[in-house]
Amino acid sequence: MDMPVPMERRRAIAAGFTDRELHGTRWRRVRRGVYLDSERVAELSLEERHLVLARAVCLASDPHAVVSHISAALAHGFAHWGVTTNRVHLTRDRASGARTARQVVLHAARLEPDEVVRCGRLMVTSPARTVVDLARTIPLEHSVVIGDSALRLGAVTHAELLEQLARSKCRPGNSAARRAVAFMDGRAESVGESRSRIAMRAAGLPSPELQARITTPEGACVARVDFLFPELGVIGEFDGLMKYRAAHRGQRTAEDVVIAEKVREDALRALGWLVVRWTWSELDTPAPWLTRLSRASTAPRIGSWYSADLPHASQTQQPL
Repeated sequence: MDMPVPMERRRAIAAGFTDRELHGTRWRRVRRGVYLDSERVAELSLEERHLVLARAVCLASDPHAVVSHISAALAHGFAHWGVTTNRVHLTRDRASGARTARQVVLHAARLEPDEVVRCGRLMVTSPARTVVDLARTIPLEHSVVIGDSALRLGAVTHAELLEQLARSKCRPGNSAARRAVAFMDGRAESVGESRSRIAMRAAGLPSPELQARITTPEGACVARVDFLFPELGVIGEFDGLMKYRAAHRGQRTAEDVVIAEKVREDALRALGWLVVRWTWSELDTPAPWLTRLSRASTAPRIGSWYSADLPHASQTQQPL
């Protein structure tokens, strides 16, 4: 993390700045007695501002406090959705003394030495501890988004999450965490795909294959798809619309991307698959696209598909 380092007042005064300057337009107060150059603040994302605040809090707090929960998830670079980030979360290795203030939530819980790692200038809970702490304390949909991201990035494994659950078996919320961990899947490639999986489960749909590859009868790969329901004859595609933006489409025009998508879907339909697509704006009211997903195609399907987590098509092809 290349985060700007906030400056304590005593250091600023020692460096020749005055209180009048610190309260002027050049400086922004991050926390009482801690300041940052205003121009640097303007350049920061919301996540980066949170981490700067975390650094400022750590400068003024107990040196043994460790950044945890959503603050640790941001430090590790995990994707997130719907989790409040207006307060920094810290954990102290003790049995009591938890409290909540305007800018800080302090947790009191046992911390093992291997559950604390360094991220840049911050001491934070390990990826496994972070994911399980959040799974115990926030709603399932939110924790699955973070857990999927941690698994996708390779920051943690399911085995490590299960081991962490065993350590925390007597802590409140561990049953909820166990359900969340069991559902987490690193093959989900975005926040939207993670949220879609939760909506599918809530609707009672069968568990889809993630990132499966569809092949022709001759074995040629036609497409890799977000969600595959072999028993329904349905392919689900979450369209985050990012691929249409200039930063993601490379040398292609937006029209080129749209045409390529149409050709791809025509090829899938030619093999007998029904393709259902939805966007980010539809995730809050999923009933229409979930209904479309639940309808099985009556057309015969040809070719094969194979799972993304198994490397060789010849060994993993599933006949239709």
